[in-house]
Amino acid sequence: MLKVQVLSGSEAEGFIPELARLRIEVFREFPYLYAGSLEYERRYLEKFLRLPESALVVVQDAGRVVGASTALPLAQAEAEFQEPFQKAGLEPAAWYYFGESVLERDYRGRGLGAEFFKQREARARALGYANTTFCAVVRPENHPLRPPDYRPLDAFWERQGYRKRPDLLAHFSWQDLDEAQDSPKPMVFWVKGLEGDER
Repeated sequence: MLKVQVLSGSEAEGFIPELARLRIEVFREFPYLYAGSLEYERRYLEKFLRLPESALVVVQDAGRVVGASTALPLAQAEAEFQEPFQKAGLEPAAWYYFGESVLERDYRGRGLGAEFFKQREARARALGYANTTFCAVVRPENHPLRPPDYRPLDAFWERQGYRKRPDLLAHFSWQDLDEAQDSPKPMVFWVKGLEGDER
């Protein structure tokens, strides 16, 4: 029996080590190819403990964390993610930003991805946000580490009511598995107005 919890701020503290492990495990896969380290992951996740408006959706199976997704106000996210909105004349304070969604492979295809969106959107509404957004890394079609059976998630995101905004493009740096150091990666935003058109 899977247990889904929505936590915020310091409620998430006990889950940090397991979430760090899960992020590294899942983000090693294409398209992120993230080398990562537990130390960096813990530092990244601990910022959610200091933000009462954050959201952490945790999925457990018999007490073991098998999936998670995060969210926070865009105005409290990294500057790299706010910049495209500012350049487009969109106020970051009007947006609730969805971070990662990570699931162990055996738990995919069970509707948990849609549940992550549902729970984070409910949190956004409860906080008074009318707009939600997330971004996804852009990889070339001929990337040498692209698996033959890889399927982009675009159709899934469209079914959740999101639309791609190619004009909202961020660049964020991390080290790929086949890289010696960090390099900037393009990340395109997807947006949704919770009551219709985004404002």
